[in-house]
Amino acid sequence: MSTSPLIGVLALQGDVREHVRVLESAGARAERVRRPAELAAVDGLVIPGGESTTMAKLARTFELLDPLRERVAAGMPAYGSCAGMILLADRILDGLRDQETIGGLGVTVRRNAFGRQVDSFEATLHWPALGEPPVEAVFIRAPWVEDVGAGVEILAKVEGGPADGRIVAVRGGVSGQLLATAFHPEMTGDTRVHELFVSMVRERS
Repeated sequence: MSTSPLIGVLALQGDVREHVRVLESAGARAERVRRPAELAAVDGLVIPGGESTTMAKLARTFELLDPLRERVAAGMPAYGSCAGMILLADRILDGLRDQETIGGLGVTVRRNAFGRQVDSFEATLHWPALGEPPVEAVFIRAPWVEDVGAGVEILAKVEGGPADGRIVAVRGGVSGQLLATAFHPEMTGDTRVHELFVSMVRERS
């Protein structure tokens, strides 16, 4: 296969274009995914920010939800940002009663944990595996990880303020192939999170 993996961006709702741009700058080929056949063709998938309940309903409407679950369960690398983190989580707090997820990531995520749109903020995070400088993180109606199960690695936490110690980046899945952040790295110009995911896809492929 090509040395540049083909990574899909779930293009049902949310900040799709920004993820496509950053993936390409990180050395991947990027493809918008709206149909099962498009999902079947990619080596990995980014699930962008947006509105998690809307994205899940659209995935069901486009007959993508079950194929997404099947590919994640089979070991496809996936990266979920903000709403994408919620969709990858096995368990949700403060979700709607009938809210569906893709699952596969053994965490409990609290939806809209940091508050409403007006409570959006930026923070500096230390993510040891990414080195220096610290990661500039943009949080928009963001979740956080309430707790993690066996096999889930905590990658970054909020430092300081009322949310001090809250988990906002994790890695897990059946073979460590799932990455999730509560924030939006595609908005900052820092490509290291996407570079990490591209390397995960290359390793899996």
